[in-house]
Amino acid sequence: MNRFLVSLCAAALSAMVGVNAAAQALPPPEIAARGYLLVDMTANQVLAEREADAPAEPASLTKLMTAYVVFAALRDKKLALDQRLPVSERAWAERKGGGSLMFIDPKMTPTVDELLKGMIVQSGNDASVALAEGVGGTVETFVAMMNRQAQAWGLKNTSFKNPTGLTEAGHRSTARDLAVIAQAIIRDFPERYATYSIREYTFNNIKQGNRNLLLGRDPTVDGMKTGFTDAAGYCLIASAQRDFPNGKRRLLSVVMGADSMQSRANESQKLLNWGYTAFDAVRLFEAGKAVATVPVWKGKAAEARLVGQGAVYVAVPKGEGDRLKTTIERTDPLVAPLAQGQRVGTLKVTTAGGAQVAAVPLVVAEEVPQAGILGRAWDAIRLWIK
Repeated sequence: MNRFLVSLCAAALSAMVGVNAAAQALPPPEIAARGYLLVDMTANQVLAEREADAPAEPASLTKLMTAYVVFAALRDKKLALDQRLPVSERAWAERKGGGSLMFIDPKMTPTVDELLKGMIVQSGNDASVALAEGVGGTVETFVAMMNRQAQAWGLKNTSFKNPTGLTEAGHRSTARDLAVIAQAIIRDFPERYATYSIREYTFNNIKQGNRNLLLGRDPTVDGMKTGFTDAAGYCLIASAQRDFPNGKRRLLSVVMGADSMQSRANESQKLLNWGYTAFDAVRLFEAGKAVATVPVWKGKAAEARLVGQGAVYVAVPKGEGDRLKTTIERTDPLVAPLAQGQRVGTLKVTTAGGAQVAAVPLVVAEEVPQAGILGRAWDAIRLWIK
């Protein structure tokens, strides 16, 4: 077979398993928005999209990246939840910007936890600036950190100019890139993700509700973030997790440029409901179970087990689950040393009609060190004969 070479650094949803899962499914509903994206996070598949790579103003969806950088600082012990941060004149000046506020002022020293709730639940621009200064020292340094993280994920269509999402020349992203950021929060910081489900938050005797209307409509929706500016329109990233006989399924919808708060909620709900009803989630392999056992050359072990990264699920058009076909493409010959988790192949899943629905990365389950000099020499001869 051809050598399968894919960079482990390939990020963003363009590197996700195939979009073609939608090829034989019920067509997605008409969505009244400029663009949208629906991702099955359990199967790591895009189920539907329109204008998902079109650059647009992200409005307060920007605060997803702001939160990610703050969460990383908490993880790395550079910040503590109970740590109090000063409120600068710059953060206070956000009250003049016309956006959402937590209503902090320079006489206050809110905790990081309070500021996070103010930014996530109340979408406070002032809270975002206070957190940015607390982590980066200056807003400009923090924005550079945001952009470095975007670059590390390969988000080529994203450029941040501020931590709030207010309109600024060159401040842009896409539905696909924003979905990558949202998924990273859910994946890397599950203990912090719970903040996105809070329905309302009171600070300094001012109560504000979460603008994600789906939190009150659909009990399976447990986050994420809203955004609005005149240029961006009404935007919403929503995530839901529902129980099915073969396990939990999480979907993430991104709606960009709807014309009202109600519309962005309605269109997001339509996408989520369609994704759950038009597709079945099929568990192909349990976590850690070998998808294949393949020969290894010049190694201390003669074989290596190839596994998926966790349990292997695929989302397939409803009714296609019993007729799936699988093939494996892998590096051949597989020569030691091999590191645990090293990607060496892919499991391709197609429907009975031949439509590809998934391409699942396969990695080495256990490290395979190099053999001694005699073992390597013997395998070299065998490979030459082969």
